[in-house]
Amino acid sequence: MKEITLKPIGFVKNNIKEHRYGNFIDEVSEIIVDEKYKDALNNIEDYSHVIIVYWMDKVKTCNLTHQPQGNPDAPVVGIFACRCPQRPNPIALTTVKLIECKENKIKVKGLDILDGTPVIDIKPYWPQYDKVDGKTPDWVEKLKF
Repeated sequence: MKEITLKPIGFVKNNIKEHRYGNFIDEVSEIIVDEKYKDALNNIEDYSHVIIVYWMDKVKTCNLTHQPQGNPDAPVVGIFACRCPQRPNPIALTTVKLIECKENKIKVKGLDILDGTPVIDIKPYWPQYDKVDGKTPDWVEKLKF
């Protein structure tokens, strides 16, 4: 199997020091991008939302199954059937509201990750491309966000 090497483009700065479930909707975070990638942020402020791809570097376990948020209303599912962090490669993504972009920093609202988390990529949210009509299981509606 071919080896993959990923390097962070920046790091998250926020007040979230401990893992928690939910209550991220109003959380404001800053992503400090390495100076060498500063120009890669040009015109990102023209978008209302961005997709943050990150490495959950503090996750030390891997599970094949998981009960999402430990919620008894949620069934035990395969790890790929939930957004829980205990994945074989703890890579995640979240779509967040873009508040501002200044130099090598962007401020976002709704990012659900810990302070110091390495960011792998930032992508603009493009509604015509990224939005899909689909379905989710009923138990997902009972989880915290």
